[in-house]
Amino acid sequence: MRVLVAGGAGFIGSNLVDVLLAHGHTVACIDDFYLGTRENIQAFGENTSFHFYQEDICNEARLLDIMKAEQPDCVLHLAANSDIQASAQDPAVEYAHTYATTFHLLQAMRTCGVKRFFFASTSAVYGDKKGELLSETTPNLAPVSYYGAAKLGSEALISAYAYMNDMHALVFRFPNVIGPNLTHGVVHDFVQKLRKNPHELEILGDGRQTKPYLYVRDLVEAIVAYLDVPQGVTLYNIGVGTATSVTRIADIICEEMGLTDVAYRYTGGAGGWKGDVPRFQYDLRKIHATGWHAKHTSDEAVRLAARWMVNACKP
Repeated sequence: MRVLVAGGAGFIGSNLVDVLLAHGHTVACIDDFYLGTRENIQAFGENTSFHFYQEDICNEARLLDIMKAEQPDCVLHLAANSDIQASAQDPAVEYAHTYATTFHLLQAMRTCGVKRFFFASTSAVYGDKKGELLSETTPNLAPVSYYGAAKLGSEALISAYAYMNDMHALVFRFPNVIGPNLTHGVVHDFVQKLRKNPHELEILGDGRQTKPYLYVRDLVEAIVAYLDVPQGVTLYNIGVGTATSVTRIADIICEEMGLTDVAYRYTGGAGGWKGDVPRFQYDLRKIHATGWHAKHTSDEAVRLAARWMVNACKP
């Protein structure tokens, strides 16, 4: 296929581009380096099947030019502000980088007649359901972060565009995703903090926040495998059946860094920040029924991500 990846220089996007190219697809990548980096896509520069455009997706005229030039069979939307703590300080970040990017991509697809779409959604659309098992049919979605709200609004746009324009849309709602090219989040932050002070680690909240962590390669391989969906919107929760506490993450990172005498200092409270959902559990029966299961547990994903951070991003 000819594939257009929005946000392809970012953490998940660059891993997805790598897998797409390995499968023999032609990939055009659009990224403005808001969170993505040139280093993430440097390895693809010599591949004649890879085309890169440094561009703001919300630049409607340029986006149309690119889509007309590339004539993609499918658009994969990974562009977003995925740093929830950052957008808590400025909600406009989510409108510009998460919601508006979705609208402009769908509008360009409508204009150019592109029918296949993938959207990276999130567990944050559910809000804080206080221990409820979260399924694709869980009612009364009530995001508690601007990020979750922008993703849920994007899902609504996709539903309307898919119906009005006979599109085939695949939506994955995934949990915390970690692995190579990670740019932020608890694993990234702990490694950076411990490099500055290997004797003490500040941990936001009480350390008992426990969530499933999905290894990025498990996710992107599933995206590529599931792109052929029927007309309309096909929605899956995707993740792992296990979960990892924040304190356990700290323990794993200390092990990978060879640190044995680190004092943990907790800031207190059930959540790490306002908008954080300290615990949630996915119902994965729908995607498991298709035969897909994550290859790595949550703890294994954390260890692999920590190992990459320690070895690939030395100070």
